[in-house]
Amino acid sequence: MEHSPPVVGITGGIGSGKTAVTDQLQQLGILVVDADLAARVIMEPGRPALAAVAERFGNDILLPDGQLDRAALRRLVFADPEQRRWLEQLTHPLIGEEILHQLAAADSPYVVLSSPLLLETGQKDLCQWIVVVDVPEAVQLERTMRRDDNDEAQVRRIMAAQLPRAERLARADAVIDNGGSLEDLRAQVEALHADLMRRYAGTQAD
Repeated sequence: MEHSPPVVGITGGIGSGKTAVTDQLQQLGILVVDADLAARVIMEPGRPALAAVAERFGNDILLPDGQLDRAALRRLVFADPEQRRWLEQLTHPLIGEEILHQLAAADSPYVVLSSPLLLETGQKDLCQWIVVVDVPEAVQLERTMRRDDNDEAQVRRIMAAQLPRAERLARADAVIDNGGSLEDLRAQVEALHADLMRRYAGTQAD
């Protein structure tokens, strides 16, 4: 009898380097379901969520091609907690449905659910194992400012909306320290994968 593969949640604060970890796991043959990509899917032109956002914030929130201007929306909602709550109430159930759809199609020995809000939402309840990718907060700040062209105040607002670093670490079953070199990160991910294969490779069939 076939079973759905176990779900390994991977999370971390903004700028922690989750994508570098999940990219390597994909190269090792593991399916990755990315909550950020699911959030993009539900906001595609023609989808009800994008129409609701445009109705609330106006068409200035859209790019000329009809796509969502994510940077503009981020600035609005992280400057106003009420607007952020409204957006979360709209999008979180839809993102959850898209994640479940993608998880149901998984066929690797285990499947990764990568999400920046894994521990802040019900997404954690989908997971059998939680991995936190960790860097010092100063590194989060510097990396995110450079990557996303956000100012320091904006990045700090985003960080404040996530769990405190200490609480994230306290909830982890395993931690990847991404404060070092790429070689060091690669070795940690390979060790994590080997451990997860030992735990889960035999759980898909009776």
